Amino acid sequence: LVLFKPALAAAPDALPIPLSRRAGALWLLLFAVLLVGLPALAQGLPHHSLALVDAFYRSGALVFGGGHVVLPLLQAEVVAPQWLSNDVFLAGYGAAQAVPGPLFTFAAFLGASMHAPPNGWIGGVVCLLAIFAPSFLLIFGALPFWQSLRHSPRTQAALAGVNAAVVGLLLAALYHPVWTSAIFNLYDFALALLALVALMAWKLPPWLVVAGCAVLGGLLG
Repeated sequence: LVLFKPALAAAPDALPIPLSRRAGALWLLLFAVLLVGLPALAQGLPHHSLALVDAFYRSGALVFGGGHVVLPLLQAEVVAPQWLSNDVFLAGYGAAQAVPGPLFTFAAFLGASMHAPPNGWIGGVVCLLAIFAPSFLLIFGALPFWQSLRHSPRTQAALAGVNAAVVGLLLAALYHPVWTSAIFNLYDFALALLALVALMAWKLPPWLVVAGCAVLGGLLG
């Protein structure tokens, strides 16, 4: 009788980390300094370019888990001060769903659509770089500590809790600004339900669903 034992899963190879812990700490320090210093600098030097960098940097820094969580933050940053209208904001969000890539690229549309300069392609580049900057700073900062973090029970428990909270934040983002700004009557609800069925049951590509909803919305309007 031969007993076969299941093969043990091989331990993952250690990542070659080209950064030292001191360099990682400096990147994390730069992330924190910008997060705290940009709002103070934007208030002391009221310039639209600096305010844009501050708004999009903070939005990128405070988001965890999913791109849709950034929607309420961005709406509060760009619609409330009337940098652009809520209709333009929602139109850009709808267009962003029709193209591949992370939702953070929505920042380029917002920067290009601003009423005041910098807008156009310059504003798009500024906002795009500002919203992605915190992610790169955190990657460079956390990379030297990754091996110890991934084996830490406290870190794993904290991430599990954060992931659970993200689900609630995604539902909140679905309600506001998406639901409260787009669903006004029974026809809007039926159109949204049809779009959900087209995506989940019929497996239609997102760009086709967005284009179809735009056509049907125009006809119903």
